[in-house]
Amino acid sequence: MRTKLGDVCASIYDGDHNAPPKSGSGIPFITISNIDANDGFIDFSDTAFVPEEYYKSLKGERKPKRGDVLYSVVGSFGIPSLLKDDKRFVFQRHIAILRPSEKLDSTYLYYLLKDSSFYHWADAVAIGSAQRTVTLGQLRSKEVNLPDLETQRRIAGVLSAYDGLIENNRKQIKLLEEAARRLYKDWFVDLHFPGYEATSIVNGLPKGWRKGSLLSWVNNVRGRSYGTDDLKKAGESKLINLNNVAAFGGWNAGAEKPYSGTYRREQVVAGGDIIMAVTDMTKERRLVGHVARVPKDAAGNIISMDLIKIVPQAVEPNYLYAYLRFSGIAEMIAMLANGTNIIHLKPESLIRAELLVPSRRIQLAYGSNVQAMFDAIEVAERQISAAREARNRLLPKLMSGEIEV
Repeated sequence: MRTKLGDVCASIYDGDHNAPPKSGSGIPFITISNIDANDGFIDFSDTAFVPEEYYKSLKGERKPKRGDVLYSVVGSFGIPSLLKDDKRFVFQRHIAILRPSEKLDSTYLYYLLKDSSFYHWADAVAIGSAQRTVTLGQLRSKEVNLPDLETQRRIAGVLSAYDGLIENNRKQIKLLEEAARRLYKDWFVDLHFPGYEATSIVNGLPKGWRKGSLLSWVNNVRGRSYGTDDLKKAGESKLINLNNVAAFGGWNAGAEKPYSGTYRREQVVAGGDIIMAVTDMTKERRLVGHVARVPKDAAGNIISMDLIKIVPQAVEPNYLYAYLRFSGIAEMIAMLANGTNIIHLKPESLIRAELLVPSRRIQLAYGSNVQAMFDAIEVAERQISAAREARNRLLPKLMSGEIEV
């Protein structure tokens, strides 16, 4: 059946057009940067808040609920997110909220908006230049092919199975990272490291431990600058770029780009290498100063100019990565970056970042303890990448009817 989205949605609205009042606690306030562009998950870990009274004052169409689908419509448009619970939160006009009627399965709607053909339509009709916008009127009048409700649910069920695998592996990664973080805190914050009972404290540090500038203990390699022609065809290696760093640290698989340009040998990464984002376009500085650990299956690729490779000198690599991820130093480094719309971190400014250097014995012991955790994270990341690739390959074929269910 050929129909308009507005005819099969109970409402298509957007967030408040006025800046909401902020508060120290209350109802989370999200922006587009809180929505994962790959899988639609919403990250509530670092949001602003608005007062309860403001939330209560909003029209019902602007209060998200289970079964609604969010869709970014300004700037980074074309990112959908399916709401699976009734968690209360708010957003502004940059995000639309589609509430399906009884004719439209909410999960099917999510995949409809995620289909590449829908994005191509949005890209063609978006208005403006600096902040291109897909209007609510365009969404409401967009014609789509809509199968019967039972077929919608079957298609949604097939694709949801892949997203279920992705979600389970994301949870596993979160648990493993939390275990590594807890061990870091226990050993290096609370100082309950092996043998702490018999270790004396000298000048505020366990005997044999030191503190110094990060650049006294690591080297850094700036990534490769490139042009659009370098990305048009695949070469022997891919380009690891800013999108490979997850918000607030960690590896984001599948964001590598084809690359056929030149590079220096030192810009090639190996499994276990540490990369740091030195560019950011989010006001919250969700990327700059944060690090990711390169998995083994990304070895041999090249880093882009938005990244630096952190090369440890006489520091155990797993300990160094944990320090940069879990100590809070990344947030301090992020504040060394400058800029307005685009934020840049000069690698030489890392001389102002401090590194805690435990004794070699303790570094090696920690590195040995977390190695299995990091290996398990890599396995989960590979499973996410495989499930995402399979889903994305199947999605347009199911939506177009090329494959029937």
